[in-house]
Amino acid sequence: MITIDTNIIVRFLTHDNAKQYKKAFKIFNSNEIFITDSVILETEWVLRFAYEYKPADICNAFIGLFGLKNIHLSDPTFISQAIEWHKTGVDFADAMHLTRYQQYEKLYTFDKKFSRRAKGLTDCEVVLP
Repeated sequence: MITIDTNIIVRFLTHDNAKQYKKAFKIFNSNEIFITDSVILETEWVLRFAYEYKPADICNAFIGLFGLKNIHLSDPTFISQAIEWHKTGVDFADAMHLTRYQQYEKLYTFDKKFSRRAKGLTDCEVVLP
């Protein structure tokens, strides 16, 4: 099994550089690949800011990518939950955090939008101090 950096995923998903896309495609077609949570977070950020992907586009790209038989994640259930919450308007990074904190009573944040959008998603209440 191998692991890959964000730029390999971005080339694979965006096809923005033909030469690098072909190399990324070869990697994806010939290896069992583990993708770390940090690379997933960075990929979402790059797609959103550098490529101006909308949340729905990011979710669809991730669903397709993570659905490949040779892709392995640290916890597919948590990643899937983060994608679902992102579809509802929760920032992707916040959704990733919240999936990991479900066993806790409260998550404190200064982010009013996150607190509002997380209401009712999990037993971990996202609250303002």
